[in-house]
Amino acid sequence: MKNLDKVMKWEEAVAFFTKTHLPSLRRLERVNGRGQGEVDGPMRREAWNNWTDMLCKSGVISDWQYENWSQPECCEREPRW
Repeated sequence: MKNLDKVMKWEEAVAFFTKTHLPSLRRLERVNGRGQGEVDGPMRREAWNNWTDMLCKSGVISDWQYENWSQPECCEREPRW
């Protein structure tokens, strides 16, 4: 990729996902009967995968990034602030 210096970095993606997507995922978890702090890991992982797929298709991240990025901790447990 020619513009490798312009793609979103993993840390930036995690921070953005945590700020913009995690609040709505938490609301869905509560609606679906999860208690405070109980994580629906499959739902969160699917949301991360769908979002990074969109980033890749729109050119915000490279194919390599999409294929090699790990899922953030917030997909398995509540992040530590």
